[in-house]
Amino acid sequence: MANSKKKRSIFSRIISTMITLTCLAVFVYASYGLVDAVIDYYNNRKLLNNLQDLYYEADGSEDDSDSAPFSIRSGFESLLEQNDDVVGWITVDGTQIDYPILQGETNETYLRHNFYGEESRAGSIFLDYRNDIDSLGYNTIVYGHRMKDGSMFQHLTKFSNKDFFDEHRTFTFDTLYESYEGEIFAVYKTMTNFNYIQTEFDNDSEFDMFLMEIMKRSEHTADVDLTDADKIITLSTCDYQLDKLDGRLVVHAKLKKVG
Repeated sequence: MANSKKKRSIFSRIISTMITLTCLAVFVYASYGLVDAVIDYYNNRKLLNNLQDLYYEADGSEDDSDSAPFSIRSGFESLLEQNDDVVGWITVDGTQIDYPILQGETNETYLRHNFYGEESRAGSIFLDYRNDIDSLGYNTIVYGHRMKDGSMFQHLTKFSNKDFFDEHRTFTFDTLYESYEGEIFAVYKTMTNFNYIQTEFDNDSEFDMFLMEIMKRSEHTADVDLTDADKIITLSTCDYQLDKLDGRLVVHAKLKKVG
């Protein structure tokens, strides 16, 4: 009887030790993941801050008004020396969005890679590979991740708030060659089965139907005059309310050339 009790006691201690070690391993693994995420966020912010300094130090240093067509605008030359995939810059007041826009050979190129091509969970802000920055088409599409630290396109979620939407109706979209103002007219959540990233249209009538559809989906009403002769820009990020994988938050704006 005594030996049986002793064996049960030893067995219980072994089980208890195993459970403790398992819990400790889970804790260490979770802590490592958390620390890794914090370091990644820090490095991404540091990188973007450096790029902002590089861009704004040169931006406006020269008068671009008399530049020849398709000449690189001031501000971009320094960035292009670092990465020739740079095609533009986007700035949205009231948010952290103030970033370079890259364009890869596919939409996977900068999905999980930063400005310097290094692996990064934040990826980059990037232009759809089908768009042509030299001659903007019907629908110019820009993508960005929705990061928990508020970076990248996380703050697009602010446009779901009616007051914020009404107070921040425009943003700046600069390309290598031109400067545009984006006048926001629609924001909504959708699934990827809705082709809001359509870039090619058979004719103006098809594009007009597309415009009516996205305005109908908008969470807010905007007094923006739109015709099939206009060009729009689409900002896209994830939405986790509808679906963690296929949910999307979309912001559309009418493009107006500045200057």
